[in-house]
Amino acid sequence: MISSPDENSSGLVAAPPGALRYDHVSLDPDDVGLKLAELIVPRSRVLDVGCGTGAITEIIRQRRAVSIVGLEPDPVRARHARARGLEVHEEFLTGEFIRQHGPFDCIVFADVLEHLPNPAAVVLLAKQGLKPGGSIVLSVPNVAHWFVRGGLLWGRFDYEDSGIMDATHLRWFTRRTIREFVVRLGFEITALDHTVNIGLPDYSRRAPWRWLRPGLRRRVVGRLASLRPGLFGCQHIVRATLPS
Repeated sequence: MISSPDENSSGLVAAPPGALRYDHVSLDPDDVGLKLAELIVPRSRVLDVGCGTGAITEIIRQRRAVSIVGLEPDPVRARHARARGLEVHEEFLTGEFIRQHGPFDCIVFADVLEHLPNPAAVVLLAKQGLKPGGSIVLSVPNVAHWFVRGGLLWGRFDYEDSGIMDATHLRWFTRRTIREFVVRLGFEITALDHTVNIGLPDYSRRAPWRWLRPGLRRRVVGRLASLRPGLFGCQHIVRATLPS
């Protein structure tokens, strides 16, 4: 078993991606941290699977006053998460972990499922660790984003060291496929949202976006994403709940 999903990028990019490339805290209401936090019941018990450096875990803890535990197999990222004062276990999700530490009101997969060869097996395992009526809250990159579609029109599907085309991604989701995925695993979708992520590098290097002032660019892209989340949304956000 690999110790970090970053090992899956071998040969796809010129150099291994940095372990801390996603170590930034964004309190932008259109970004993933606050979007996920808003879907979690305050003061509940939460497990964050693949918590990375704990950037999103910390937002959830502060905003929702929850008791939260993190799982992170990468030792560098786990160490940084602990430095934030978080309880983090340096391991993968297993049945033994659930028996020792569960059950939970909510289990979070923040941009994790796309890194897994068998995401269904992990979600079904997490399902065993939920309390009755519990939920999973997840985010996945939108492979149908217009940046990716535009590249495909020119015959390009180029891996990068971060973002939607992160070279460590093994699975790809659209708005429809992530909905079908969780329903097939026995959940009911109780919330469906998207992020805008105006910080994507392509917005500062592609026409016409690079010619727009940041404030105007944000308003225009945000409006387009609200109208067509499957095309302009950067990530899909889902809360999937166990049937009552």
